[in-house]
Amino acid sequence: MALTRVEKERVTDSRLKIQSVNNSLKHVDPKKVPNFEGIQECLEEAEESLDGALRSSESDPPKL
Repeated sequence: MALTRVEKERVTDSRLKIQSVNNSLKHVDPKKVPNFEGIQECLEEAEESLDGALRSSESDPPKL
């Protein structure tokens, strides 16, 4: 199902926020954060899911 323009903007904004958090974590000592690897995996999976939603929305034919 195609996303509306507003939904695409929200998904894109969320993706950028996730990327920002992921980049910020690169400057944190993983030993000081419980389940650091799990957090990184979760962020990566969330970004991939949002990216997939944007891609599938672009491939959906427009509704008339």
